[in-house]
Amino acid sequence: QVTAKTAFLFILPQYNVSVPTADGELVQYHYGLKDLVTILFYIFIAIILHAVVQEYALDKINRRLHLSKVKHSKFNESGQLVAFHLTSLIWCLYVVVTEGYVSNPRSLWENYPHVYLPFQVKFFYLCQLAYWLHALPELYFQKVRKEDIPRQLQCIALYLAHIAGAYLLNLTRLGLILLLLQYLAEFFFHMARLVYFTDENNEKLFNVWAVVFVVTRLFTFTLYILVIGFGLPRVENQALEPERGNLFSFLFNNILFRMSVLLLVCLFQASVMWRFIHFQLRRWREYWNEQSSRKRAAAAAAGAKQQAKPLKRDSGYHENGVVKAENGTSPRTKKLKSP
Repeated sequence: QVTAKTAFLFILPQYNVSVPTADGELVQYHYGLKDLVTILFYIFIAIILHAVVQEYALDKINRRLHLSKVKHSKFNESGQLVAFHLTSLIWCLYVVVTEGYVSNPRSLWENYPHVYLPFQVKFFYLCQLAYWLHALPELYFQKVRKEDIPRQLQCIALYLAHIAGAYLLNLTRLGLILLLLQYLAEFFFHMARLVYFTDENNEKLFNVWAVVFVVTRLFTFTLYILVIGFGLPRVENQALEPERGNLFSFLFNNILFRMSVLLLVCLFQASVMWRFIHFQLRRWREYWNEQSSRKRAAAAAAGAKQQAKPLKRDSGYHENGVVKAENGTSPRTKKLKSP
């Protein structure tokens, strides 16, 4: 019994409560310090799954492709993220559809704060936090290059801030939709990188990613404005209630806090779009430079070929420096002897 209770503390989400409903009672969850124990357990699970994907999938593909060290590292990074984003994308889509967040967008801010969470919503957030926390020791296990560590640390920090912020501020419904959009764009990007590493002439999937990225950015910005700017100010119950686990939601009752959040969101989205535009411009510039260099090389080859053509010879053939006629006689006229 004691061992089972300890095991449940690591495996299952804690802080379950029975919430009365019209159909009876419904078991839901809120957050607390015991969640750190559950997250720690799933960090080890994520490390094991990471090693399985690396050994049984990515390493075998790498042996066939014979990539350089730089491409090898990027291929492993994109391969791991493709597996994670695809799994999280399917899981997140299932959660938002079954919970009715897509069919009823008003549920994103109605009855806020959303202190009590369904089992699948809380478990999803715990697993997401565990994965991005496990990515920190993986930087050492995967022997990531020093040049790539700052970029990956920045990515991990942004994901942790987003997921933990939505979890603690009781914005889990909005966080699910935003994660769904983000993972959709990231899946296409890393899938395009994998295809590019196998065939450097195939960049069509990058164009698909560019379209998906712009659409998801527009939806993300619109959702932030709709929920934080217009939805949450209409909610009346935004009091500080520590006994219910509502510790931070009262901040959204302050207009200065809401405007600060929106300003940070706008600046962040603007920086993301600027980097995206800069990346696309650089990509197009490299493409056109490559095309122009190919045209110059083709023109130079055509000119050299034309110069190398042999000159047209006169009729007849040469023999010992003397032009002979086709029948072998000399083309010069013979002098007639005088009688």
